[in-house]
Amino acid sequence: MQHIEFFNIDHFEKNYHRVKPQSGLENFIDFFWETRFDELLEKNPEGFSDALFPNIGYTYLINLGTPFVMQIGDQKFNMKTDGFLPRNQSIECYHQVGNRLFGIKFKISPIIFKKRVNFAEYREYIYPLSYLMEQQVIDQVKRAASFQERIDILNEYFGSIIKAYPGSWEPIRIVSEILEYCDRENDFTKTVEEFAEQYKISARSLHRYFESTTSLSSKKALQVLRIRKAVQQLATNPEGFRYDKYGYYDYSHFCKHLKQFLQKDALDGIQPHLLLLKRVSHKK
Repeated sequence: MQHIEFFNIDHFEKNYHRVKPQSGLENFIDFFWETRFDELLEKNPEGFSDALFPNIGYTYLINLGTPFVMQIGDQKFNMKTDGFLPRNQSIECYHQVGNRLFGIKFKISPIIFKKRVNFAEYREYIYPLSYLMEQQVIDQVKRAASFQERIDILNEYFGSIIKAYPGSWEPIRIVSEILEYCDRENDFTKTVEEFAEQYKISARSLHRYFESTTSLSSKKALQVLRIRKAVQQLATNPEGFRYDKYGYYDYSHFCKHLKQFLQKDALDGIQPHLLLLKRVSHKK
């Protein structure tokens, strides 16, 4: 059994508990999440997989159960412990009885204040989470008695990091402001050069800021944000969908980007972009 993001919407809403971070962390963390697979695995003891498409940012994975298999692109990793998961490629996680995961989906991790990590160097594999998070904090999260307690621990942990660095490293401020603006205003036609001029830096510097904080180039990050917003509406509210709302200059431009985004070899031979396009009547 395979569940696909944007298609099996009920599965991802029901079986993944997601909670937003506390105020002050919204520009860094999308949400905390934890799997709730007991009922599903009772009905499907042979297991199942969940396939997700590229995203901006990255995820911290904390394993609360038995080992599992994670696939990034065409590479599979046997995960026995905790990991740092880049989200620039399609991923697929294979779940079996005993699996239970807790995760933090980041736009930008506050850890960058402390370690000055260049996330462009963490794009191809799953890395040990202890590279980026103190083991004692990971252990504390694992010992917590509930999902809410885990969230409380991490809200305090990441909040304390931000409070300790009130000056805000300039690249983080610029990147987070651009991401927040584009997401809020649906403005995906403003060029990288225009953003660079606004912040009085070179386009090359802006690209470097994006890569070091999000792992993606500025253009790639904004295009992924753009198509994900468009696909989310197409999947959940097709009657209200308009491709020009997201800055696509015609229908074929949107379709080309949609097909590129949804391309994944492990989707059992289906063409997901065509299935989505059937949901909406379009005007060419």
